[in-house]
Amino acid sequence: ASSPDDEWPEAEKAEKLARGAALKWASGVFYCPEKLEGLGQYRSRETQRNSSIQSRLKSTVQSYLEGVSAGLEQLRSAAQEVQSVCQDLGAARWALLDSADRFQGLQQMRALMAEHVQLASVVQVLPQLFSVHEVFSHTLQLLRGQHLLEAHAELMMMEHLRDDILSQLHLRGLSSAQATVLSYFGGLQELNESLAKQLWDIVGSSLQLVREDPVLFVTAVRIIEREEKIDDTLLLEATFLPPGRPKGWRQKFYHVLQETITGAHFRAARVDAEGPGLARHLAALQKDIVSELRVVKDLMVQCVPAHYNILSVCTATYHQALTSHLQDILREDLDKQALFLLLEWALHVYHSPEMMGHPDLLPEVDVSALGPLMSPELVELTERKYVVKVKASVLVWMQRTLEVEFKEWFREEEPEMDHQGFFQSALPVIVMQMLNENIQVASLITDSLQQKVYNMALEELEAFLGRLREALVQCGKEHQKDRTVPKYYVSYLLAMLNNNLALSSSVSSLHPDTAHREVPTSLRAALDRTQKKACQLLLEELLLDLQPLCLQLPSRKWLSGSQLVSSMCEVIDKYAKDFSRVKKPVFTLLLTESELLVASQYLRALMQKKMVCKSEEERGQLCDRLLQDATQLRELFCGLGLDRSQQSLEAVFALRELICLKDPALLSLEVLGFITKYPDVSDEHISTLLDLRGDVSKEVRHMVLEMMAQHPQVLPESYRPIFSTILVPAPELPFCLRKGKCA
Repeated sequence: ASSPDDEWPEAEKAEKLARGAALKWASGVFYCPEKLEGLGQYRSRETQRNSSIQSRLKSTVQSYLEGVSAGLEQLRSAAQEVQSVCQDLGAARWALLDSADRFQGLQQMRALMAEHVQLASVVQVLPQLFSVHEVFSHTLQLLRGQHLLEAHAELMMMEHLRDDILSQLHLRGLSSAQATVLSYFGGLQELNESLAKQLWDIVGSSLQLVREDPVLFVTAVRIIEREEKIDDTLLLEATFLPPGRPKGWRQKFYHVLQETITGAHFRAARVDAEGPGLARHLAALQKDIVSELRVVKDLMVQCVPAHYNILSVCTATYHQALTSHLQDILREDLDKQALFLLLEWALHVYHSPEMMGHPDLLPEVDVSALGPLMSPELVELTERKYVVKVKASVLVWMQRTLEVEFKEWFREEEPEMDHQGFFQSALPVIVMQMLNENIQVASLITDSLQQKVYNMALEELEAFLGRLREALVQCGKEHQKDRTVPKYYVSYLLAMLNNNLALSSSVSSLHPDTAHREVPTSLRAALDRTQKKACQLLLEELLLDLQPLCLQLPSRKWLSGSQLVSSMCEVIDKYAKDFSRVKKPVFTLLLTESELLVASQYLRALMQKKMVCKSEEERGQLCDRLLQDATQLRELFCGLGLDRSQQSLEAVFALRELICLKDPALLSLEVLGFITKYPDVSDEHISTLLDLRGDVSKEVRHMVLEMMAQHPQVLPESYRPIFSTILVPAPELPFCLRKGKCA
């Protein structure tokens, strides 16, 4: 037998731990001799502690033993009850086995009961079945009398009867009998169609009915909701779906309402695409849509369930129909007025307080979530079309303005003058006003359209300046044929220069952005070309009047004191007075170019090899005449306001020095200084001047030309050419053939 220590190893372990702990505590407490005095106190305290612990242990063990005793008693009672139940179950099992044969008879009774129930059901509905056709007739009369709720109640009753029978047949697999039932209830289809037709007619007239007699409309909505509930119930059961279900009359309601709205406003005859007709059409749409949405918001909303969202549906319908309608209109070939109207209407009027933002519609009507009426791509396409139309219109107007302008040239009076006495015409005002108006009109639509029209305006202005130059050239050719036509040719050329200045100064004002008013380089170049062409034609006029006088230079008569240069000064002074009718920057340019023309023509005349000085005395006369002529011309231009430093006549003074040089051997040095000052002078020019002197030997000529070859000149960037425009006649051959016939 095992010892108590073997049976309770935990108790032994606990006792050992307790002893060890007690020894450790006692050795710690009584380590010091002075603490031995309290040994009696420690012993009595520990004795009390042990007594308390033992009493608690006894109480706990007693309670535990009582619980175990009660549990054993309950287990004994439960075992007896289980044994009793097992005996009862065994007895029931033997009783059931004895009664199994008797249940066979109950199965037949169950079948008879089911058949009895079916027959009872049939007997119950027989009166209803026999009265079906009578109910059909009555329902039809109710429909004709617009007693829709009563008619629909009878219709639902008949449908329920039919669907009940069909469901029973379906459950029993009697599909062949269904056709007979459907045939018997065939009148239901006609009644359904008749009712539906009346309902959709009512829905189609709903906007009028809710104002005049909302009862009929509310009745229709109630019937639709009844049918919708029946659809939902049948779809949820999903065991058998009768024919014609689901009817989906709520969706049909939305469809009919949308078709009514669309057909009433957007499927009419072809819209007048011209400006006034389209404006009337859009105004009518605006008025009708706002009016009808008011009716929907104030009246129709109260006649339908909240979940219909009828106001949102109608708003979306109008929005989508308008989107399609505008696209259809834009497929037509519209003029610029119509395109402008559509853009303005879609981008501004539609969202304004005059239409969808009307105070009577807010805040319930909100089209912001429906997207734009015209997509950004369609707006861009329409803007481009508009710009094309405006461009064509501007082209016609500008061409007409140009024609009127040049018709005025042939009048028997000078062009009009401004308050400062400068010639001008209405051309720049008309052109700039036309372009500015189109840019301002475009700004009413979008910034992008304004920028497109601005770019188009600059392109058209540049093209217009090109046509203007062509017209100037053509007019100049006509004038060359008969210089009396136009009578005031020079005056109108001066007016054109002032017009060009006016265009140049005002073109920057066309830019939509006042902070960035830069004129494009190509347009600035076109304005410069127009100015140059008009100046060229004026200088050609001056040249035609000077040429007869220049042809008389040089000559012996001129040397002896002719009035040729005085006559030239009179011509120049006459033109200078005309030039004063043009504003200062161009006046200075004309004066400078006129002086260059006079200087080059004078030098060209000297180099035509018409005269060679025969003596030193003649060279002296030539030098004096050159000095007098150049001085007289220089003083004339100085008096007109052209500074000596800007004059090209200094070349005549420099050329005179070559003629006046007494020692031909010094010509090389003098010519070097001359070509340094006038680097565009050529060998032919110098050779001709040496011929004019009449005393230059071949050796000196060769030395001069050799020196020029050794000192080639490069034209500075700021140099104004004068000799490069002067052609020298070809040298004569050193021999000639006799005028006889060939041998």
